[in-house]
Amino acid sequence: MIEVIVKDADLQKAAMEGMDAFIGVFTKAIHDAIGGDLTAENMGELNADQITLLSWEILHDELMDGGFVQLIYNGYGPFIFKNPFAKALRQWEMREPSKLVYDAHTLWLKHREKIEKEMSDEEFMALFEQFPDFEDLDDKFIENEEVWTEDIAHYIDDHLEKFAKIVE
Repeated sequence: MIEVIVKDADLQKAAMEGMDAFIGVFTKAIHDAIGGDLTAENMGELNADQITLLSWEILHDELMDGGFVQLIYNGYGPFIFKNPFAKALRQWEMREPSKLVYDAHTLWLKHREKIEKEMSDEEFMALFEQFPDFEDLDDKFIENEEVWTEDIAHYIDDHLEKFAKIVE
């Protein structure tokens, strides 16, 4: 098991900056501990909560930038939908984002072959019009992002030991 370390001073500073900064301290520490990239090899060195947090980071970044179509096109579909990410969110008492991921999973199964193939930028941009089903899910995420980010931060704060060792 990889030891993830967070300095208390960094944590205190981030807490004053807001929820995103607070979460970012933990995601950065996890990335630092695994050498920057999550791989099949180092994934086994993390616990379920750490992997769930990195999954949230990917989901959040992709959806805020380009929605589920972009997430799938960028190759994150299997990681988000084939792993127990939605179940983990439900265990974190985050039923709404869990349901959103399950709903997106259904659409991913239906449309993945068309979205995951190599294409030009122009063809990629056209995907958003071709698959409007994802738009409602994207909108729901955007509308609830602040509340869900706050929920993630509170979960981390209530379970610090699952995410990192806090040092002076």
